Amino acid sequence: MSEAELSLTGDQINLEKYVENAGGIHGLRNVDKVRGWNNIEYGAGLSGKNTPSTKLSMNKAFIPPGGIAKAHIHVDFDVMVFLLKGSVRHEFGPGCRQSVVHKAGDMFYIEPGLPHEVFNCSDTEWVEAIVARSDASEWQNIIPYDRELE
Repeated sequence: MSEAELSLTGDQINLEKYVENAGGIHGLRNVDKVRGWNNIEYGAGLSGKNTPSTKLSMNKAFIPPGGIAKAHIHVDFDVMVFLLKGSVRHEFGPGCRQSVVHKAGDMFYIEPGLPHEVFNCSDTEWVEAIVARSDASEWQNIIPYDRELE
């Protein structure tokens, strides 16, 4: 799938074709951008969609220069991120009025239920990160958050 064909709507594609099952060890070799959701582009990743996982998923995420992942909440699951390239600013908490910046090499944890919005700090560089979730469905249990309501 070319980058021009990449859909950022969250449309589902067959993720099983990217994973090799060596008899209980499921490997993923293609982490290029193949899909997206909420203005974040993703590799195929590993999840309940292409492995027997019931409690965990992991993806490589890409945020374009100047990109923003709109405010949202992770419902009842943990998220840990390892930032490989670039820097991000999280605006978080009630009304997303608090802020923190992370840069390449940083790891961070996002508590379940915490409203947050993610900004790529650069207008020229892509952000690349490894995202692990304690939810095998990836973003099925993420809901939008209206920062103006609080």
